[in-house]
Amino acid sequence: MLTFTIRRLLLSIPTLLFISFIIFGLLQLAPGDPMAQVPLTVPPEVKQKMREALGLGQAWYIQYYKWLIQFFWIEPMVFIDWLTNKTTLFGWLPDTSFSEGQLRVISWQTRSPVMDIVVQRMPQTLWVVGLSYVVGIVIAIPIGIYSAYRHYSLFDQAGTFVTMVGFSIPPFFTGPLLIVIFSVYFGWLPSIYDTTHVVNDWASFKVQIYQMIMPVMVLALQTTAQISRYMRGAMLDNLNQDYVRTARAKGLSESVVVMVHVLRNSMIPVVTVIALGMPAIFGGAIITENVFKVNGIGQLLLTALFANDLPMVMTLTFIFAILIVLFNLIADVLYGLLDPRIRYD
Repeated sequence: MLTFTIRRLLLSIPTLLFISFIIFGLLQLAPGDPMAQVPLTVPPEVKQKMREALGLGQAWYIQYYKWLIQFFWIEPMVFIDWLTNKTTLFGWLPDTSFSEGQLRVISWQTRSPVMDIVVQRMPQTLWVVGLSYVVGIVIAIPIGIYSAYRHYSLFDQAGTFVTMVGFSIPPFFTGPLLIVIFSVYFGWLPSIYDTTHVVNDWASFKVQIYQMIMPVMVLALQTTAQISRYMRGAMLDNLNQDYVRTARAKGLSESVVVMVHVLRNSMIPVVTVIALGMPAIFGGAIITENVFKVNGIGQLLLTALFANDLPMVMTLTFIFAILIVLFNLIADVLYGLLDPRIRYD
């Protein structure tokens, strides 16, 4: 398993480099100019100097090379400096200044380091999108198990109906619908997520819970619909296998048969769905974050696209690619842990 993991990590390096090159090429071919939003009163020579300051006057391969150096070399040094200077865990180490004087990946829109903005937005995304994913998984797996065990029952039919609704109705419909019902009509929940809210006591914690309910409900509905159907299908396939009949013939209790033998084999395809959905947490939910005004990663990406902020878009999309490759590897490793028949070495 260790050899397989190391081999996959090494193979992921050229894969990620190729992905970064494709992303960079597509963004270079995309229409738009970051200088388009500069006021018309700015003289042309000033605009030209601004373009040169942003690195727009250089050849594309020079821009790509500089971005690689900044992302893979300078940003890790910034992270090391932060660990040794600001954190308690590594604060005992000598303070480092590896990144001092180094040019980082700068956003064209805000003129500030891209990774600093990402770090600022990440907690909001993890609070809302991450919690909704956890809630969706916790609800979906028991529903899938019971629906398969009592297939074609009233519970199974009701679960099928709810999952079809979750698949069919997009977030840009369910989000405003919940706002109209719970914010406008009943007045129970706030329609806008206050990203400046600070939790420091029980009352502020309740306010945080209230403003998270609707965006979490919208996103958890989709997660529950998807994972519960995969869970139900995998359980149905395994409930009719020979090893299940053998386990029952040996006198094992029904709970042990279902929750130990059947569930472990059924989790193999479900793990793939869960693992591949994890990068979406960090990517945020663009539609839902904009509906509820959650100042997260999804809204940041959309804002960068509208502003032609290519360094921001390039960095965010490449981070998503890294997460997808990483969680694919995690899913493959979990296969070997869940199924003893799978061997990688």
